[in-house]
Amino acid sequence: MLFTACDRFRVSAACLLLLGGTTLALPAAADFKPLDDSTLSSVTGQAGVTIELETKLNIDSLTWTDQGALSVNGLRLSGHNDTVLDNMKLTIDIAGDGEVLEHGFSEIARRAAAGQLDTSNPDVADALAKYAVGGSYGKRFNSGDLVIHLGATDYGDPASLDDYLQAVDFELGIDSVTTTGSEGSTNLFSNILLQGYVGPTDLVIRNGGTSTRTLGNGSTVSGSELQLDTHFEITNGSLEWEASDLILLFNFAAVGIEGLQIHNRRGNDTLGHFGMASVTAKLAQGTSARSGKSGLSIHDVEFRADIDMPVFKVGGTSIGSVQFTDFAITNTTMMVYGH
Repeated sequence: MLFTACDRFRVSAACLLLLGGTTLALPAAADFKPLDDSTLSSVTGQAGVTIELETKLNIDSLTWTDQGALSVNGLRLSGHNDTVLDNMKLTIDIAGDGEVLEHGFSEIARRAAAGQLDTSNPDVADALAKYAVGGSYGKRFNSGDLVIHLGATDYGDPASLDDYLQAVDFELGIDSVTTTGSEGSTNLFSNILLQGYVGPTDLVIRNGGTSTRTLGNGSTVSGSELQLDTHFEITNGSLEWEASDLILLFNFAAVGIEGLQIHNRRGNDTLGHFGMASVTAKLAQGTSARSGKSGLSIHDVEFRADIDMPVFKVGGTSIGSVQFTDFAITNTTMMVYGH
């Protein structure tokens, strides 16, 4: 039974110790001592975890309640046309000091170096310059950083950029977003549908220990922070906007949008994005320089995209199309705390 257990679980180091222990007399066995950390580090060894994922998500109602309530109703996340959201691969690593791990478009850099992609393409050349690090492809991390990278299980033809960029498709649907109070309920948005593709997405929890740093606005944040980097494209979106005075950009009600596209194929900031919109942000514990309140700091936020709304309706009637080129949100910092 002992050999069967060892073979089944492949715990070779532990099995050798156990086998040796069974051949010793009891007085000799009493001389065993626990292994210290440095010895254990030389015995253990797996370079991270890979998870292949497919799923569909349905939430009937998601509600935040304070004095009133805000509800997201009929939320659905799937692949295109309500199929399974699949072909996703998560790689999870705890970095060693100076270790280079997959990040962003590092897979493009690896293919370019192998001659599978044309480096005359400016985006490909940018990826090769950005992600080629000391003979590896990715980004260099510090000891103890937790690195989670979302990519595809199967990217298709290694010489096809389109296969790479469209490897993971998604569909997000929301029946309505409502607010409820003593006066009743009001629909803010309804019939939201977004279809598109998810590009490389990275979540990194930096191991900054107990260190802190000061932001440009004077607020102090922890050196241990969550960093988000993602690329995506919306190829077809629609929604009905039913509440006025929601934001200053369109200060009127009864707005409908059809054929929404969010990408980054025009303008002056397309380099390195492969036509996809991008979002980066950092989250950490922080203390506001203005109020002295402690809370969740969301800082170094950046959003870059081109936005096309070919059908823009007011009161059910189209008034034409709306386009944004080089739409950018930068230098954005928020401190979130209760009151």
